[in-house]
Amino acid sequence: MEDKECNWMSTLLCKDLGVMHYLATIEFQEKLVELKQREPSPDVLLFVEHPHVYTIGRGGKESNVLAAEEVPVYRTSRGGDVTYHGPGQLVVYPLIDLRSKLRKDVHRYVRNLEMTAIRTLKDLGLEGIRRPPYTGIWIGDKKIAAIGVAVRRSITFHGLALNVNTDLSYFNRIIPCGLSWADVTSMARELGKEQSAERVKDRFLDHFAELFGYSDVERYEDGESRMEDRNPQSSIIHPRPA
Repeated sequence: MEDKECNWMSTLLCKDLGVMHYLATIEFQEKLVELKQREPSPDVLLFVEHPHVYTIGRGGKESNVLAAEEVPVYRTSRGGDVTYHGPGQLVVYPLIDLRSKLRKDVHRYVRNLEMTAIRTLKDLGLEGIRRPPYTGIWIGDKKIAAIGVAVRRSITFHGLALNVNTDLSYFNRIIPCGLSWADVTSMARELGKEQSAERVKDRFLDHFAELFGYSDVERYEDGESRMEDRNPQSSIIHPRPA
């Protein structure tokens, strides 16, 4: 039994969802959270890109949305204030069981999530930093990654949004994270050219697995149908062909 437990604790399933509507990813995460609460199983890391959307976290102010216009606005269960998601942005949703000995501290979880982004940026030539007490990752006084997490009965969901090739003009319609003094930037802006989203995902996944102590990483692309019935969420993450 102990060997079996160590096996699922050391395994990370990574799913690239491609482009998916924000509300659909929330529903997807809710299902995975419920399954992980019901029976111990490998942790999951989701990559996704959302169509244009503004989201407001728990306790966030609707007044920080200045002019949403045609872009939908949703109140959500993550921490933090208002932010933007859209094309060219890498959104990462980790569903991690904090009941494991390696990952039981929620503060350590957030620090490791931040460090994953910092190391990813460093690999690609950027010096990302923390700016306590403010969340997220910064390039000087410009925010490049927003973090807003939630934990339900020891299972994490929501996560991090990294501006890779994002159209930053959409941030002008809000007060990002409720910080009127802060500017927002992207990897493309800082490096002067469009970046490879796949390369960013690869580096992020490598650093995430190292920092969180996973020895076995299984990666699946959107629409990939191969699967192993080893865990209760396999039918959702790797659906069988019709």
